[in-house]
Amino acid sequence: MRSLLKFLAVVALSLGAAVPTALTTFVHGERDVVIGAHDATVQPDFTGWAELDFGAVLPRLRLPADAPAGIGVHIRLGDADVTSLEQIVVRDAVIASQPEGEIEAVRSAVEAMALDAAARGLGVGLLVAVGVVGLWRAVGPERRGQLLRGVRRPRPRLVVTAIAAAGTTLAALVLVAVPDRPRHDATDWSALRSVFPGVPADPLLDTVEVADTASAQGSKALVEGAVKTYQESQKFYGRLAVTAATTPVRVPEDGETTALVVTDRHDNIGMDPVARAVADRARASLLIDLGDDTSTGGRWEGFSLNSLAREFRGVPVVAVAGNHDTGGFVRQQMRDKGFRVLSGEPVTVEGIRFIGSSDPRSSGLTAGYSGDESDNIAAIRQQDDELTEAACADGEVGVAAVHSSASAKKLAASGCVDLVLSGHLHRQVGPTTTTGENGRSTTTLTTGSTGGAVYAFALGSKLRRQAQVTIVTFRDGRPVGLQPVSFEPGGIIDVADYTELQPSER
Repeated sequence: MRSLLKFLAVVALSLGAAVPTALTTFVHGERDVVIGAHDATVQPDFTGWAELDFGAVLPRLRLPADAPAGIGVHIRLGDADVTSLEQIVVRDAVIASQPEGEIEAVRSAVEAMALDAAARGLGVGLLVAVGVVGLWRAVGPERRGQLLRGVRRPRPRLVVTAIAAAGTTLAALVLVAVPDRPRHDATDWSALRSVFPGVPADPLLDTVEVADTASAQGSKALVEGAVKTYQESQKFYGRLAVTAATTPVRVPEDGETTALVVTDRHDNIGMDPVARAVADRARASLLIDLGDDTSTGGRWEGFSLNSLAREFRGVPVVAVAGNHDTGGFVRQQMRDKGFRVLSGEPVTVEGIRFIGSSDPRSSGLTAGYSGDESDNIAAIRQQDDELTEAACADGEVGVAAVHSSASAKKLAASGCVDLVLSGHLHRQVGPTTTTGENGRSTTTLTTGSTGGAVYAFALGSKLRRQAQVTIVTFRDGRPVGLQPVSFEPGGIIDVADYTELQPSER
């Protein structure tokens, strides 16, 4: 019994140190993330609200966090890559219409901070336990008996010392547990529609509250315009996703599997639920991403890959980066999201043998290709040579996935692959089947922009031009059929006829 009491005492002391340490580390923690078009700082709290701080010009907003234990989060939105306030408000509104990817990014950041805090608290608790046990053994039973007798007949000086020690310990715990700075000032909050009467009823917007500050009154037109953009985006892409979910496409027969091809999304996250609806309709078990998920490859465009990863959670993704996915950030984020990024060597995914590589070029939003054009052409040709050599040496490659068809002209002519998939042109080209130098047939298909992009831009409250995905059917790991699905700006969905492929014997 005495041993149990001693053990419980050590546990209590450890928890007394571990819990305040973990809580303090958690509520004092910050994590830098990219949310929408902004660099942002995420700070957890226990308010139960997710608060968005746009700075001095726009009003602060909050909505219920719906997280366990009353956990909330304060998000300070920082710099963006645009100079026009109206432009960034519209962009934020479009991103907010498909928020799941950004919510997942914030949730991941908070979970990481919680794990870090728990680990620190556990470390402190273990340190206290080791210290207490070590001190107990070091003092020894004889000296402990002397101290115990002294406690039973305490002298005044000992009482004062004990009280001072206890008070110091308690004060230290309070200082550790209480934040060293006020996290939020006293703010009056009102329902969004009470401050901005022009905002129409909406299930999500009805939960949003706005801080009663001068910026709220001074930004009425901007906020109401952003809400209009948000609702237009939700309405258009919501309807399109519903229609896509009932669109008649070919479904795989016994022994077949399907994959969905997306390309040139150029930040248009509104199309992600639509693409997923087509994938579900076609019973796709694989996503093939041919690149240009962004317009410039900037870190602020991380929301685009957040959205794609969130929408296709649980679906394996084979991917390459496009010529606009510059700087290596996109490829790294693809890997972080669990995408299988092709890098020039044959790999097998879901029983299908792939080869491919990210586009060696880079370009800006308006300036065209950066660097000398002859260098770009040379890089493309070198990539084509390397892919051809690797595929022909392997002899089992079924699909080549590249951003531009120029990266696989020699490969397609070689007959060393069954199917070459590409994007880049923002319009459909093919399917075209040719007989290669080795007698095998190869089919090539360029899929149009899944984002409905005009040049390198597609983000908006509705489609700017025709968008497209392609369903690829496989049997025994080899492509046997193609079916492009197109989406018009007016919301009409056009399903092309199924094209059956007859790959040659290996």
